[in-house]
Amino acid sequence: MADPLLKKQILLTNDDGIRSPGLWAAAEALAPLGFVTVAAPRTQWSGAGRSMPYTSEGRIFAESVTVHGKAWQVYAIDGTPAQAVQHGLVELLPEHPNLIVAGINYGENVGSGVTISGTVGATLEGASFGLPGLAVSLQTDSAYHLSHSTEINFSAAAYFTQRFARLLLSLERLTDVDVLKVEVPEDATPATPWRVTRLSRTRYYLPQKPARLNLSDKGAISYLRQIQPELVEPDSDVRALMDGVVSVTPLSLDMTSRVDLGAITDLFGRAIALGAGVDPAANSAG
Repeated sequence: MADPLLKKQILLTNDDGIRSPGLWAAAEALAPLGFVTVAAPRTQWSGAGRSMPYTSEGRIFAESVTVHGKAWQVYAIDGTPAQAVQHGLVELLPEHPNLIVAGINYGENVGSGVTISGTVGATLEGASFGLPGLAVSLQTDSAYHLSHSTEINFSAAAYFTQRFARLLLSLERLTDVDVLKVEVPEDATPATPWRVTRLSRTRYYLPQKPARLNLSDKGAISYLRQIQPELVEPDSDVRALMDGVVSVTPLSLDMTSRVDLGAITDLFGRAIALGAGVDPAANSAG
């Protein structure tokens, strides 16, 4: 009996660019699950989040890439990861896919900075179309974050990419789970345990002040991985990586604060009645 997964359609993208070895590790891992369409930025777009810059030209170049002797027809797109997803959905594919995958990213995307991630941003864009997403990142030294280094071994991350893609393609859609964010430790193997986690509220990458004499000089803000273990929540994605296990975090497009909305309404109403939030100058006018 044929595997029903073979009929599935998968859109694959990334934020490291069309030539990234991480992208091709993911493509090979996903190929047994169905038909994989690769639509990724032509150039490096790490840190793009879900951005849609108007300066992106949107040009699409059909290319052939050979990976381990197999030729892939792919699409290199002048745009961000989220824009690559848009082009894939509205222009390249005849119908919406069953799953959108982004990765495998050079460098982990954890903690309070995940909205910066182009890997996560791509899947959130797909989620806005009602499509499930899988965002996969491999923990690496920051020296490799903007590289296409062949020194990085993506085999374990590819294993978990396939594993969780297969689950998403096989299971009924989970309520309020739009994206699965998977973080693979740098020394992981296929035997490494995995853990369902929440986003840490800690700052994982700390911005660094540029070294320059004048503010008008060039001076991009860099970052440094800085973890304060005592602040890291035990059930978080950051803690999972600290413990050497794979982190699997369900994400939702609904960013509404988890509070009692009625209680907030009452609180604001009482505060306004007492004069809070009112411009004194406006009261005294006239």
